Amino acid sequence: MNGWLFAAGAVAAATTLIHVFAGGREVVRPLLGSRMSVEPRRTLHVVWHFVTADLLLSAVALILLALRAEPDAPLVLFIAAHYFAYTVAFLIGTLTVDWSRPLLRLPQWMLLLPVGILAVIGTF
Repeated sequence: MNGWLFAAGAVAAATTLIHVFAGGREVVRPLLGSRMSVEPRRTLHVVWHFVTADLLLSAVALILLALRAEPDAPLVLFIAAHYFAYTVAFLIGTLTVDWSRPLLRLPQWMLLLPVGILAVIGTF
């Protein structure tokens, strides 16, 4: 078993649970209750579910890859690239707003970055 990939999958699974429960309460419910017009509101709701599926599927894939004798390095790196891209998106979205303590306002990047790092380490 590849411990690095298993750790990446475990962190990704925890991230998925946090996304579903905290994100549902803190993001989706207020979004659905907002006065935003229906098309953008429903589109953002669907995108939230896309992210849920991506997080869940990548967590399962990382755990399954960790159990293989020889993990598929290109697939692992592809999954890691997803997490790095999500990290960059959150950092840009956070750091381009004039907020106090911006890195703590949208802390999702703190869960996403370790998955990418652990996955990359697991390929060596």
